[in-house]
Amino acid sequence: MEIKQEKHDTTLRLTLIGRLDTTTAPELQAVVQSSLENVAKLELDFAAVEYISSAGLRVLLMAQKCMAKQGKMELFHVNELVMQILDMSGFSKILTVVR
Repeated sequence: MEIKQEKHDTTLRLTLIGRLDTTTAPELQAVVQSSLENVAKLELDFAAVEYISSAGLRVLLMAQKCMAKQGKMELFHVNELVMQILDMSGFSKILTVVR
């Protein structure tokens, strides 16, 4: 997985490319944990995410909990396959998905 970061004022946009699974979830977790200082809005661009596993969902939940204390988190450009996984897991009710 590749993670591109862009920060504008208090908004951090992470563009994810590839699979968010057991192998790559720790990489996203490390980026999120080290990058949220002074961030009021976390945007996750899922346009190039092919798949998300339970490990990836766990990282999203952790990021959501962190951002709930200091701002908000939104997922953008979620494809149909990933949206189905979010729906089946109930995460679509917890996370803000902008379509």
